Amino acid sequence: MTARQVGGPYFDELEVGQVFGTAPGCTLTQGRAAQHQAIVGDRWRLALDDHLAREVAGAPLVSPALVWNVAIGQSTLATQRVRANLFYRRLALLRQPLIGDTLRTTTTVVGLRENARREGRPPTGLAALHMKTIDQDGRPVLDFYRCAMLPLSRDAGPTGRADDLDAIGADLPPVEPTALIPAWDRAAYVDGRTVGVLPEAGEVLEVATGDVVSSAPELARLTLNVAAVHHDRFAAGGGQRLVYGGHTIAIAASQLTRALPDLATILAWESCDHTGPVHEGDTLTTRFTVQHAAPAAGGWQVLDLRAEVTADGERPVLDWKFSVLA
Repeated sequence: MTARQVGGPYFDELEVGQVFGTAPGCTLTQGRAAQHQAIVGDRWRLALDDHLAREVAGAPLVSPALVWNVAIGQSTLATQRVRANLFYRRLALLRQPLIGDTLRTTTTVVGLRENARREGRPPTGLAALHMKTIDQDGRPVLDFYRCAMLPLSRDAGPTGRADDLDAIGADLPPVEPTALIPAWDRAAYVDGRTVGVLPEAGEVLEVATGDVVSSAPELARLTLNVAAVHHDRFAAGGGQRLVYGGHTIAIAASQLTRALPDLATILAWESCDHTGPVHEGDTLTTRFTVQHAAPAAGGWQVLDLRAEVTADGERPVLDWKFSVLA
């Protein structure tokens, strides 16, 4: 009997409106949280201190980085053959999950654009995807877009796909971070603790020391990410595995909590662009710019930040704009 190769769709096999919704659900346990923290260095107080989390939120909480990493990993059913992930847009944390919650993600193809063909290079195309994540009770947790580059199948002719991917999600109103603030007790969050002065708009914070990227395939496995370039060096350009983009973003978030240790969580991303590849063994450092700061309901503050990440002190690899709760 002839073997049938399995490994996810090629670009030319995708259709706008196609839905991928069969990834396993993933329960956010203490064990998974501990593994994630050991790899990326999460320092979110509410994800580390169960007693504080119970006082503030009523139950132990999960790091926001673990939440988005699992959701992105679940979406890779559509992108197992990915060559690179280009960007994320309009990510909203609609709910801050608790330990014991289960995430389920549905991924829908919303745009396709074939890249110009070049002599000597395999043809590729860009797929815009819309991800929606819910918990075990059907409550919305995440809503976001991303764009992945995929190869065409062997001998595939031109597809004619030419969607304007810049328009994906552009017709929607901007995500409003203040609408995403959870009903937490800020007085309990700061009770008995000296809280540092938050930076003002225009301030720049540079993390003095970097973090080495390690356990890259382990994080991909932990978060259900099946993209081959994170596991198989023969599937990656240049014969060297790429680090999962969520790994880079989570390390930047860890460095953020070293710079601003009193932050409570992340609420939303405006955008996140992968500006260069990251490989295991790279050392990442981050420069944070405060773009806006404003008071919010409940005594909280919301900061809009930009994180610019470099690898080994010289190669730009990430440009991330997002909003945090303080």
